[in-house]
Amino acid sequence: MTDITTVKTERNILFPIVLALVAGVATGVLWCYANPIQLVPGVIQWRIFAFLPPLVGILFGARSGFICGYVGSLVWSLLAGTFIPAHTLIVDGIMVGLTGAVPGLLFDPARKPIDTAGLVKIAATCLVIGLVMVAAVAASLAFLGIFPFWWGLLYLGLSDIVPMIIGTPLLVKPALKILAGSGLTSGITRF
Repeated sequence: MTDITTVKTERNILFPIVLALVAGVATGVLWCYANPIQLVPGVIQWRIFAFLPPLVGILFGARSGFICGYVGSLVWSLLAGTFIPAHTLIVDGIMVGLTGAVPGLLFDPARKPIDTAGLVKIAATCLVIGLVMVAAVAASLAFLGIFPFWWGLLYLGLSDIVPMIIGTPLLVKPALKILAGSGLTSGITRF
């Protein structure tokens, strides 16, 4: 008779959810208060922390990235005084959430380590999802009569896409090293 022992590892699914919420709030606060350049005062700032949703998505999973982006957009709009229910909750929230979800779906450092080619692919992914997000948000702002579409496309592109394609690939490897050194990654389930 053979005795087969099954080893069951305990995974923590709550940690990535809480981290995504905290990162989302931090993202919104940083977008509101730590943006040095007003591209269109009161409407569009250069959001130098736009890399946070895709970074959270890559590190902790697509749903975590989506939560980070959606909550970040909501917190930012409430703090900045730019909350528009139909725009913020539907278009902006979902599209910014997707900037965190899509990289999280395509890249899983636990399954395939990220090399230089992977970093280039991350930048390209951020560019593509950034363009989709910017087009949808600019169309929403134009539809609501807040900002002309082409100007919205230009300024939102500068605001979000540039920090995403530079910051996300630049910070993935250092963030992975920090997580590995902290010992947090061993029991975390991607969410």
